[in-house]
Amino acid sequence: MSNSKDANRVIIFDTTLRDGEQSPGASMNLDEKLRIAQVLEEMGVDVIEAGFPIASDGDFEAVHEIAKTASAAVVCGLARATRMDIERCAEAVRPARRGRIHTFIATSPVHMKYKLQMEPDAVHEQVIESVSYARRFTDDVEWSCEDGSRSDHDFLCRCVESAIDAGATTINVPDTVGYAVPDEFTALIKMLFERVPNIDKAVLSVHCHNDLGLAVANSLAAVHAGARQVECTINGLGERAGNAAMEEIVMALRTRNDHMPYTTAIRTENIMRASRLVSTVTGFTVQPNKAIVGANAFAHEAGIHQDGMLKHAGTYEIMTPESVGLTASKLVLGKHSGSHAFREKLKELGYDLGDNAARDVFKRFKDLADKKKEIFDEDIVALVDDEVVRANDRVRLISLEILCGTKHRPPKAELELEIDGEIKHCRATGDGPVDAAFNGIKALFPHEARLQLYQVHAVTQGTDAQAEVTVRLEEKGKTVIGQGADTDTMVASVKAYVNALNKLLVKRKKSAPAALSA
Repeated sequence: MSNSKDANRVIIFDTTLRDGEQSPGASMNLDEKLRIAQVLEEMGVDVIEAGFPIASDGDFEAVHEIAKTASAAVVCGLARATRMDIERCAEAVRPARRGRIHTFIATSPVHMKYKLQMEPDAVHEQVIESVSYARRFTDDVEWSCEDGSRSDHDFLCRCVESAIDAGATTINVPDTVGYAVPDEFTALIKMLFERVPNIDKAVLSVHCHNDLGLAVANSLAAVHAGARQVECTINGLGERAGNAAMEEIVMALRTRNDHMPYTTAIRTENIMRASRLVSTVTGFTVQPNKAIVGANAFAHEAGIHQDGMLKHAGTYEIMTPESVGLTASKLVLGKHSGSHAFREKLKELGYDLGDNAARDVFKRFKDLADKKKEIFDEDIVALVDDEVVRANDRVRLISLEILCGTKHRPPKAELELEIDGEIKHCRATGDGPVDAAFNGIKALFPHEARLQLYQVHAVTQGTDAQAEVTVRLEEKGKTVIGQGADTDTMVASVKAYVNALNKLLVKRKKSAPAALSA
């Protein structure tokens, strides 16, 4: 390991904005990526992999802008083992105070034969050429052996040694298809330390996928074997079954420090804020029983558990809710609360809004307080996310009226939208109230997008709870997620559809992405 000053320090490399965004439907626009990057920095993430610059102009712009704004984290871009990729990546990360080029090539027999259609010697030469070329632009170069867990050990050692000789300062070993099991992955990491003579000149990293539900277990096993960088994502976001979840890795190291005496720089109290933001931006709802960040992670319903908790929290809780930034859901504000108290509550929840945004959210809070008897923290979070997500929309909901029920067939929707500053109005019908409202949107803003997903869940308990609606639209292979929240489920539905439509408008401008990998 190169960092001898703190041999037990684990570097957290977050790839939510790159590998996480490769989840179908999880694409993010520039503003959303910048917001997530800011939260990651505030959490103490060491390396932010901000995108794959060659993939599209949008990806390049995101990496470039994050490189400009990041103050502490290393900003990293991904590049295949080609000069064009590396040059584009170098240009994207150039403004960063600390920039990294992460280049990769597959080393497993199946990938080399069928995907690359290259002989091992040619792959080895490309490892040397790509790393050497990347070092012309920065002294922080990471090299990954794609499908490393299924690579021949002799060939893997040869490539790792050559990559370090060529200037790689981080060597990443991915379990690209989530095939490894912990004892096998441990043996692989130990083997590299034993057989690669210059391994002490680089940080060894791991990047595990979750196809068998073992991504976190494999990552922790690798750390125990000597790896000192873990590549992970918020909420375990990622293609197929996802990546190793950052919150699970960090809290496992913190909670079981007796067994795994390793540290990270993560401020764990920011975990819930990051989880909620990523969930809101992508529309990927966190399952209730998800470790650390799920709604039930600190809930105790069984009688024997409740009895134990009342006597001593340690009977059934191995960490405190506060340690991950979770506060008890309680009534904190009402319709008589002033703007100062509301701003303080926003700060307590981890939000720092500008004056205009804060005023807009406060007005919506007052409107909500007139509708709901109890205002919970989750309600305020939903209000803020709903407001910020719509900051730069071209299409906005002005008004909606629905006529439906057993005596009103077919259901009717009367809709008013603001489109590029112009107010438009229409009446529409449909098979149900949601269908009628969505038909109205199509009439006012014609498009060919197909509705792939429509789901509703309550933000809090009670019949007056805000509904949070998620919508997925697909148009010519482009998929987007939209979300909306309101005490009226129909209003939330239209907000979600309009949000997805606005994202689709942004995505239409992007060029077709290059083939991605992990």
